[in-house]
Amino acid sequence: MSSKRHILTAVAWPYANGPRHIGHVSGFGVPSDVFARFQRMSGHDVLMVSGTDEHGTPVQVLADQEGVTPRELADRYNRVIVEDLVALGLSYDLFTRTATGNHYAVAQELFTGLYDNGYIFTRTTKGAISPSTGRTLPDRYIEGTCPICGYDSARGDQCDNCGNQLDPIDLIEPRSKVNGEVPEFVDTEHFMLDLPAFAEALGTYLTAKSGQWRPNVLKFSLNLLDDLQPRAVTRDLNWGVPIPLEGWSDNANKRLYVWFDAVVGYLSAAVEWAKRTGDPDAWRRWWQDPQAESYYFMGKDNIVFHAEIWPAMLMGYSGIGDRDGDPGSLGALNLPTEVVSSEFLTMEGRKFSSSRRVAIYVRDFLERYSADALRYYIIAAGPETQDTDFTWAEFVRRNNDELVAAWGNLVNRTISMAAKYVGEIPEAGDLTDDDRRVLDHSRAAFAAVGGHLDRSRFKAGLQEAMRTVAEANKYISDQAPWALRKTDPDRMRTVLHVALQLVDDAKTLLTPFLPASSNKVHAMLGGTGVWSAMPHVEDAVDTIGGSGEPTTYQVITGDYAASQARWESVPVRPGTPLAAPTPLFTKLDPAVADEEVARLEDAAK
Repeated sequence: MSSKRHILTAVAWPYANGPRHIGHVSGFGVPSDVFARFQRMSGHDVLMVSGTDEHGTPVQVLADQEGVTPRELADRYNRVIVEDLVALGLSYDLFTRTATGNHYAVAQELFTGLYDNGYIFTRTTKGAISPSTGRTLPDRYIEGTCPICGYDSARGDQCDNCGNQLDPIDLIEPRSKVNGEVPEFVDTEHFMLDLPAFAEALGTYLTAKSGQWRPNVLKFSLNLLDDLQPRAVTRDLNWGVPIPLEGWSDNANKRLYVWFDAVVGYLSAAVEWAKRTGDPDAWRRWWQDPQAESYYFMGKDNIVFHAEIWPAMLMGYSGIGDRDGDPGSLGALNLPTEVVSSEFLTMEGRKFSSSRRVAIYVRDFLERYSADALRYYIIAAGPETQDTDFTWAEFVRRNNDELVAAWGNLVNRTISMAAKYVGEIPEAGDLTDDDRRVLDHSRAAFAAVGGHLDRSRFKAGLQEAMRTVAEANKYISDQAPWALRKTDPDRMRTVLHVALQLVDDAKTLLTPFLPASSNKVHAMLGGTGVWSAMPHVEDAVDTIGGSGEPTTYQVITGDYAASQARWESVPVRPGTPLAAPTPLFTKLDPAVADEEVARLEDAAK
């Protein structure tokens, strides 16, 4: 075990304008949970935080369409998302929301600190307005042709084709994604974050990450330094965090831009978590200790915010930048150790799109299939370093060939034989070279798999863990304990002891990936108590949406300190009673793939 580290696992905030689909959780959800669970098992102090991102025009637009208030819409989808992420087993220390009074206060403090240090200024700009509603159109709700590379589906804030930052007015033939109308551009005064003032500091920070970050993330981030422009941090709308300056705070139609307050959420969630523990300063161990580490998980469309803008905000608040300055009242704040960005997941060759009904929602998926089956697929075949395509045929194949036939079969046949032939975990007799070799390989896997997971190489870690499963299956087939039962019962007991040790090791190696099924294996092996703690929902109280009235809302949290799971091989205990096991995973009929594709086609009609 290495010395204890403080590790912040900062998970991208899902937007509260609808349920999340599996494309979303493949980027921010499952990889971050695998990382956090592994680090906890390794004995480190992990703080995993996130919440629902609830402000901005997209929520306002959808609320108008549904005839509800933005607050009502955010309340509804916060609950849906909370329930789905708990069902997926994501082990947040706190999953909260951006509409809380706590978040308002922290976001306003960050704005004030940046303003006081001279990194925020006002500018009259051309804002995009919807002619039919008179409301601001958010940059991402405007599409057009990129003036730099000619890509015809560039967004108003960024071109996904060439990666350059844009303003909506730069687009050729801009159009609203809400209703297709041509936006009007009118003069409006906004506060701007002076990103160019951080160009040198960001360059030094990013260059130092060479060899540490995923190459695609670092290359993209460094390329953006060539054309940093001031970026608006306010918008013309009435749903969001008020601007905390005299003459602006009571302006009902000016709010902090949703992207600004959303990235502050990592800090505000940590502050809220600390208050809930009864130690209001506990968050500082992850945000101000120079030895603390922070890892930010998201899809690649969020790289610019986490590798450029959020570090610039943290620098400016801490007094780092061309104009220097003094840290705000919260003190100097740590920069991200790593931005762990995944690529995009498509589905049956098409881009996920809720509006076009090209989506598999987490809730719908988990009604028919297990959470661990989805988690396994996302890591084994997901978009870790390149865009990948989810297909139902591949999901069924991996479920049946890898989870059922390899891991599930190893658990079932090993425990079944031990329970039937002995009734308990048997003592081992003299070990052969084959016994020692397979046990040595199993123990060595902890360093190999752990090395991958510590560097966020989740796919490689899972492959290594499943290699130990394959070796264990081969060992049992080669040793044939069912034949030894009659010819050499003492040798049979030794083989079964070794096989059960291999199962127990594999259970531990797979726990970050498959926590629910690992808990089942723990129980099948006669274990008691909590092996790997799962998240649950609790009530919290704060003001919501600036109402001023205390309100009860739901958060995700968990007692992860109760887990017995540790990243090491622990000897199995001879004499522990064993019973016949139940199947770990469900084999799927290959016809399921065709049925799901047909369901998708029907939904898209």
